[in-house]
Amino acid sequence: MAHAAQITDTRTSVDDIFDLLRSEILSLKLRPGDKLSEVDMATRFGVSRQPVRDAFSRLANQDLLVIRPKRATVVKRFSTREINKSRFVRSAIEERVLRRAADLCDLVGAARLDMALAEQQKALESKDVAAFGQLDYAFHKTLCEIAQVDFAFDVIMEEKAKVDRLCLLGLAKEDRMSELISDHYKIAKAVENHDADGAVIAGMKHLGRLDDTIKRISAQNSDYFDPE
Repeated sequence: MAHAAQITDTRTSVDDIFDLLRSEILSLKLRPGDKLSEVDMATRFGVSRQPVRDAFSRLANQDLLVIRPKRATVVKRFSTREINKSRFVRSAIEERVLRRAADLCDLVGAARLDMALAEQQKALESKDVAAFGQLDYAFHKTLCEIAQVDFAFDVIMEEKAKVDRLCLLGLAKEDRMSELISDHYKIAKAVENHDADGAVIAGMKHLGRLDDTIKRISAQNSDYFDPE
C-alpha cells in the first residue's frame, strides 16, 4: 500500500504522525466524531503501532482526540462548555494585551501591523482560507510582541487552537474573511493611534464573531458537538 505521508530522517516518526494528524484535524479533513484506527494509521505511515499510539496520546493531551480502551479512537467533538471557558480566558488576556499594545506601539510596530493587514488582504483576494488562518495567528502574535508580553501569545494560541476548527468551518461556509479582516483593521488602527478603549472594543467585537458561527454549526451539524 502506498504511504500517504513520508517520514523524515531528521525527526521522530511520532513527531511526523502527530503533526500530520493534528493538521488534518484542525483543517477539518478529519471531522469531529471520525474514528481512527492504530492499525490503519500504522499502515498509512509505514511504522509499528507504538509511534501511532504515542502520537494519539499527544493529540489527546491537546483535546483533539478521545482515546477509548478497546474501542476506536475518535476525533474529539466540540464542547460548548469548553468553548465558553476558552473564550473567557482569551478575552481576559487579549484585553490586557490590547491596552498595553496601544500604550507601547511605535512606528516599527505600526509598520508591522500594516504589513500584516496587507498580507491578509492578499489571502482574501485569493480566497485562501488556510493562509488566512496562519496570518490570523501571526496578527495576534504581533500584537503581543508590540505589547512586550510575547509570552501571552502562548496562552492565546492554546485557547485559540481549541476553537480553530469552528473558525475554519465558519470561514469556509460563511465567507467571513472580509468581516474578520475589517475587525483586524479597526484593532490595528486603534493600537497605532494609542486608543486603548477603541482597541479593546474592536477586539471584543472580533472575538464575539464566533457566537453566530457556533449557533449555525450546532444547528446544521449537531453531531459535531458533545451532548451536554
